[in-house]
Amino acid sequence: MYLVDTNVLSEERRGNKADKGVDAFLYKWRKSTFIPVQAIGELKKGIEALIQRGDLPQAMRLQAWFENILQTYSERIIAFDLDSALVWGKLMGASDQNPLDQQIAAIALVYGLTVVTRNTRHYAGTGARVLNPFLADAAEAE
Repeated sequence: MYLVDTNVLSEERRGNKADKGVDAFLYKWRKSTFIPVQAIGELKKGIEALIQRGDLPQAMRLQAWFENILQTYSERIIAFDLDSALVWGKLMGASDQNPLDQQIAAIALVYGLTVVTRNTRHYAGTGARVLNPFLADAAEAE
């Protein structure tokens, strides 16, 4: 099972312009995917930033998409619980990487999930399994 990072969710929003690897991954595995609460917070932060900048039309489009994400994943949003906090503290003691990414790694470790993200280096050294579904990245690596 999979824990989907914000950049994968955001990519899906691009519709026909979305990376084909992300599309294929979500088509095949959507029912086996979960979202960490941190991704929900990051998406909401983006909407609020648009509102603060005065881009209300874009904020409203993003809000409608966000509400669909909340509904689609309503039973597959994973909270940052006590077990995750204990693992996170251990990870942060050994690293100075982004605290939110380390929280996502902790959730993945506690629940035995694979983090699905473009930013695989953000999870290096955590022990979490990581998968990059972006085909564009695979083509660049060759």
